[in-house]
Amino acid sequence: MLKNKLIIGLVFGGVSSEHLVSIKSAKAIYDALSHPYNRERFIVNPIYIDKHGFWEDSEYSKSILFGDKELTKPIKSNKNFINNMINFPTESNKVDVWFPALHGPNGEDGVIQGLFKLTRKPFVGSGTLGSSLGMDKIAMKSIFKSFNLPQTPYIYLLKENLLNKLFMKSVFDKIEKIINYPCFIKPANLGSSIGITKAYSKQELINGIKIAAKYDERIIIEKNIEGRELECGVLGKSIMKASVVGEVKFQTDWYTYDSKYDENLSSTIIPADLNIDIAKKIQKLAIEACKAINACGLARVDFFYQESTQQIYLNEVNTLPGFTKTSMYPMLWEASGLKLEKLVASLIETATK
Repeated sequence: MLKNKLIIGLVFGGVSSEHLVSIKSAKAIYDALSHPYNRERFIVNPIYIDKHGFWEDSEYSKSILFGDKELTKPIKSNKNFINNMINFPTESNKVDVWFPALHGPNGEDGVIQGLFKLTRKPFVGSGTLGSSLGMDKIAMKSIFKSFNLPQTPYIYLLKENLLNKLFMKSVFDKIEKIINYPCFIKPANLGSSIGITKAYSKQELINGIKIAAKYDERIIIEKNIEGRELECGVLGKSIMKASVVGEVKFQTDWYTYDSKYDENLSSTIIPADLNIDIAKKIQKLAIEACKAINACGLARVDFFYQESTQQIYLNEVNTLPGFTKTSMYPMLWEASGLKLEKLVASLIETATK
């Protein structure tokens, strides 16, 4: 029976400000893959990438996963780093299917997916193109626009533009005419609401741009939509299915990092209390958005909905959504009849097709 089991390379951690969230996601996935439902089918080989980019062995990775080790370590020498990367192909020989539980840059943006592709082993989630487009909010919204998908007005700028006073004046003018206040300022390539601010004035906008520029070279500014925040899960490759639609409610002014990961600050309603036609439109749009950017395997698609106008706005596609105990993606699928242990098994099955 042992030789028939698939060895799952569960990769987590990574060089990203979402490092800790990744560990929480990986723990939930590890537990689901170790569930009696999956025990006879999979062997989980956890692989931790530390904050400096070093790949650790399975035993050390397990100790990180279960909180036995400190996350801070001295930086290794360049020689050790090179040796560590040389050992990577050997590690890949022990894996049948890669399961990335990474979030943010270097894990969700197509970088690790390209590396997985070189090993010629299947992996869970989107490929390099879908991952990179899903990670970069500017590129993603440009694709949405070309497919005539409904979204909020936005503008973008580069970090280098901040030194150009004439260009920045045109940015502020566009804000006044197209977007107005309040508005959101976001790094183009981050998740979990890290580096995002909400500005109610020009000065807060300037401060928000400076904060976003600390995280990314590319910055996007979006119009604030007063409406309900809705989310829908997508599963599959050639044939995609959409989950029930869920709603996020939060105590904070907007859906911040703290409210995303603090059960006292936010709550979810699954399924959301929606007109059936609106729910179906959101499910259809979720699949269309994934197909537009070539995302597949799994994704969580976020929306804004204005009840007064019945207008649906597509916000973004998350190609590697969280799997923590407060994460929407696994909760959406559980409400759709797919418990976590069955969900992870389905994701692996999809990857191997």
